Amino acid sequence: MEVTGKVKVVNPEQQVSASFKKRELVVTTDEQYPQHILIEFTQDKCDLLSSYKQGEAVKVSINLRGREWVNPQGETRYFNSIQGWRIERLAPEGSVQTPPMPAAETFAPATNLNEDEPDDLPF
Repeated sequence: MEVTGKVKVVNPEQQVSASFKKRELVVTTDEQYPQHILIEFTQDKCDLLSSYKQGEAVKVSINLRGREWVNPQGETRYFNSIQGWRIERLAPEGSVQTPPMPAAETFAPATNLNEDEPDDLPF
């Protein structure tokens, strides 16, 4: 899955435990009702965010993760997270160079047209 939009926030890296670190990114989608999507990058993927700044247009490849947790009262709760594993910059609109269209060839009108010949074209 992918999320596209503009970088709203790149949080600093958090050392959650001795063996686990994460970094959060918020991407604002470009749609009628923009969404602010929090995406977590973990472990070695944290470094992918180092060169991204607020306002940049990006495409983020994500996985949805879900887990179950039973609290001390015995109630079961479910949590979801969005985990990023790749991020790339998108070219700003209007900056993509389209190759020029080749000049249209011009043809002289047909001079040997015979109106008496049957028209066998199917259209």
